[in-house]
Formats: sequence, structure tokens, C-alpha cells
Amino acid sequence: MMGTEPTSVARLSMSLPSELFRQLDMMVEERGLPSRSQLIAELIRHALAAHEATTRPDEMLAGTLTIVYRGDRGRVRHQLAQTQAEYLKEVISSQHVFLEDDQSLEVLLVQGPAVRLNELCDALRRVRGVHQLQLVTTTALLPPLYEPDAGEHAKGAAA
Repeated sequence: MMGTEPTSVARLSMSLPSELFRQLDMMVEERGLPSRSQLIAELIRHALAAHEATTRPDEMLAGTLTIVYRGDRGRVRHQLAQTQAEYLKEVISSQHVFLEDDQSLEVLLVQGPAVRLNELCDALRRVRGVHQLQLVTTTALLPPLYEPDAGEHAKGAAA
């Protein structure tokens, strides 16, 4: 599992084309990061999560799925909802907002095996009117949403 705080640090030396190096430094400065290392580590974490999603289909992943769509909102929203209903175990929650120019933005919080999350993405991409769809994942998982402990069962049974 990838953590956010490294327990030890390893040094990496790399060579980059000068223009790419300049752009990297600009990005570090614009984002107000303390070092190039922090930005490069973030980029590597994103690449590793994407790699896990494609090479280890049974790997459990959590993440967000962002969808931008346009058109007959009622029809598109209905089709998106029907598709999400086929993935009830994977779709934890969703948030929808209306955008300008007759567009909508929907963000899904998802968790499940990589293969199922990729199948969900493919199914949502097939909905006519979907313009953009991006899945961002991590191997860090959500804690169980609800697991009653033994004490709760005993209280409920005694009442």
C-alpha cells in the first residue's frame, strides 16, 4: 500500500531536457510547493495508481470518477443513473451540479476491483451526451462504511 508519509527516503538522480526542467520548476513555484521532490512524488503516485488499474484487475481501488455531459439532461441523467444502479457495490456516492452552456458535472466516489471500475467507466462512456470522463484512483481504501460491532448487536437484541 502506498502511504502519504514515507517512512524512509531514497535519493533519485535524473536528467531532463532543459525545457522540461524549466516547466517543472515553474509548476513547483506556481503551486507553492516546497520542492521538486514533492511534485515528482505526487506525479509518480498518480502514475502508479493508473498502472495498478490497468495491470492488476483484481486490485481494490478507491477514487473519483468525474463526468461532464451535455444534451437532454433528463435523458442523460436517467441513463447515467441506470448505469450506476448496475454498479451499486462500486458507486459509494455521487454529486451533481449544473454548469454553464447546458452542461452538467457529476462526480462519483467509487471503490472496488480495478476491473469493475474500468467496466463502469466504459459503460458510462457509452451514454450519448457524455463529453468527458476521468477516473482517478488510489490503492488506499475507504474504511468500511458501516460495520456494527458486537456490542451494538447485543443492545439491539436486548431491547
